[in-house]
Amino acid sequence: MKHKEALRRRRSLASNLPPLTEILRGSLLRRIIRHKKGCPKCERGGGHPVWVLNVGYAGGVTKQYSIRPELKPQVEGWLKHFQEVKAKLEAICETNHAFLRPEP
Repeated sequence: MKHKEALRRRRSLASNLPPLTEILRGSLLRRIIRHKKGCPKCERGGGHPVWVLNVGYAGGVTKQYSIRPELKPQVEGWLKHFQEVKAKLEAICETNHAFLRPEP
């Protein structure tokens, strides 16, 4: 890839990034909470569905955040934005390899 082509590709990738203030890293999980006693729904075997954002950190540390049902679409969007940013950053890094070689 020539330097001019690499510059154009890099600019194009960087200009199409989603909003960087609206990103989240992690996984959205659906869990069922069951109370030990006193809850008729749990006694029937139904339980209570909840959404949890699971985020892993270095050293095997994991944090979980309960997500209110009305925030689920927003969280899904922010998780999607993170994946888009990550993919474009990888593509930019690959493009930058062209600048490490002299132009013929």
